[in-house]
Amino acid sequence: MSVPDPGKPQKSSLVVVAAALVDRDGRLLVQQRPEGLSMAGLWEFPGGKLEPGETPEQALIRELGEELAIDVDHACLAPACFASDMLGDRHLLLLLYVCRKWRGTPAAQHASALRWVRPVELHGLDMPPADKPLIGLLEALI
Repeated sequence: MSVPDPGKPQKSSLVVVAAALVDRDGRLLVQQRPEGLSMAGLWEFPGGKLEPGETPEQALIRELGEELAIDVDHACLAPACFASDMLGDRHLLLLLYVCRKWRGTPAAQHASALRWVRPVELHGLDMPPADKPLIGLLEALI
């Protein structure tokens, strides 16, 4: 993970929200980034960018509906941890929530694939740099 230079102004910031969806067996859902996107083929937690005027929770509920065709209530999103990284010349702030309850069965709407994995299995997946530091925290939480 690269660290921003505190003395150098950042061009822009990007806030992204993601969910660690946890099933009854303690497994987490990850999705594979499709071809044609940056970091194609990498596994990530489902989520996406905040739109203007959205709270992180509103954005995550919207993104989970769009990406997985599931419904999530605000009360079912528990803030868990965050990551801070450089993404090109932009500063990325990734907010990760844990969610154990949702309506519907997750189905890949835009991802190449979905996969349920145990937290320890995340270490063996190719994931974006900002996601990697979150793995140990999730292992402790789940």
